[in-house]
Amino acid sequence: MFQQTPVYDRLVAERGDVPVQVRGEADRIHRDLAQVLHRTSAARPSAPRNVFDPKTPPAAL
Repeated sequence: MFQQTPVYDRLVAERGDVPVQVRGEADRIHRDLAQVLHRTSAARPSAPRNVFDPKTPPAAL
């Protein structure tokens, strides 16, 4: 992506590797959200899979 520089190395030493920490938190939130959504969909199997899908099929003409 980009070459590390002495300035970047010094910032990592002083502040920690913030991008790695952010990616770790994003991964954790993603896993937690996936679990919540899985439990929610298992509890309500009749819920539409997409908010734009009709709740009931259209009447035949």
